Amino acid sequence: MASKTTFSCTNCGANSSKWIGRCPSCGEWNTYVEEMVVKSARPGKPKSLIQSTPKRLPEIDRLAFDRIKSGIGEFDRVTGDGIVPGSLVLIGGEPGIGKSTLVLQMALRLKNKKVLYVSGEESLQQLKLRAERIGGDHDGFYLLSETSLESLLRQLDEFQPELLIVDSIQTLVTDRIEGSAGTISQIRECATDLMKFAKESQTPVILIGHINKEGNLAGPKVLEHMVDTVLQFEGDLHHQYRILRASKNRFGSTDELGIFEMISQGLREVTNPSELLLANRDLSLSGNAISVSMEGQRSLLLETQALVSSSVYANPQRSTTGFDPRRLNMLLAVLEKRAGFRLATKDVFLNMAGGLRITDPATDMAVIAAILSSDKNLPLDQQFCFTGEIGLSGEARPVNRIESRLAEASRLGFKKIFIPAFNKKGIDQKRFQIEIVPIRHLGDLLKQLFI
Repeated sequence: MASKTTFSCTNCGANSSKWIGRCPSCGEWNTYVEEMVVKSARPGKPKSLIQSTPKRLPEIDRLAFDRIKSGIGEFDRVTGDGIVPGSLVLIGGEPGIGKSTLVLQMALRLKNKKVLYVSGEESLQQLKLRAERIGGDHDGFYLLSETSLESLLRQLDEFQPELLIVDSIQTLVTDRIEGSAGTISQIRECATDLMKFAKESQTPVILIGHINKEGNLAGPKVLEHMVDTVLQFEGDLHHQYRILRASKNRFGSTDELGIFEMISQGLREVTNPSELLLANRDLSLSGNAISVSMEGQRSLLLETQALVSSSVYANPQRSTTGFDPRRLNMLLAVLEKRAGFRLATKDVFLNMAGGLRITDPATDMAVIAAILSSDKNLPLDQQFCFTGEIGLSGEARPVNRIESRLAEASRLGFKKIFIPAFNKKGIDQKRFQIEIVPIRHLGDLLKQLFI
């Protein structure tokens, strides 16, 4: 058995024999940490996870599998209609966001599967309290409190579950590597053994992972490359809505997202988020505009709130919640340069109601409408909605999946929607019970709303 000291990058997992200020692989600064690595020969010849003989495409059997339905429709939507046998799924999110609650609800609903829930962070008594609050149980659901990888692997050989959940990968440690739980070498080694178990036994494994202060998954970057699916569970801790989205999925699309509502009994699926997000809006106040955005393959209507006020500081404030602050600064510059609005001496606050974080650039038109409504103190007609990206020249740029946006706005009873003029080409107006107003430039939007 030999031991040595190495330095590993916490961002990408690169190794070095000495400390380096800037990682040559990923370019990040001050990410190298010291680790003691102990290498010991494993008994027996290691098994290979792949075929050792090269084959041509016609010689390879087609992969046939039946996905495991989790019992949670929104989760199945994101993963691609269920969990693939033998896959390794990594779920990350902020502390307290609901990761453990999500996987525990899933385990309690899989009544026809033998599920093993391994927790290294909570005792069995704590898990029982949470399970009783969520509700539900079945004969195939088992709990295990364990942090030793070797002990866990022995339990797996005897127990042979049909689904393994590990909460969390940062709590597992192996005796083959010297170091505390959560270090790069420990996470890498434990994840490698769990991946080997998943592929050889065709048992799906769900790993819960921590995130660092930058919001990225903690541990080596090789962990994300190793797993088959990476899911991000995100949301505002002060709001009840949570979003599950896939940043990597080898067995499905990364365009889907699932929406949940956090309640006292756990997480509730939100199958119609637009109606909930628009339920409590005030129709008589200025600064409110309805945006029709796309999150994944789902059309979503949400309230965009803006507040423009005179600044009492030398530097006006620019604050956003659920929207990119750099994009807000760009839109304010376009308003000043292309439309003549002087907002440089005013504070601008922007909020996406419901606590959701929106990245669709088609929200631009609703953001501008809300800002101008607040600046002029003129409320917009709440039967209006907006979708469209605004360019640096003030032009309305086309957006994707326009018919899905129109169908959702029409279904919710809106009377008029403002869209980029280019998107109106080829649309059959008779299919939608909503008036379509084409917008070519910011000037067209101002004339329609305030002149």
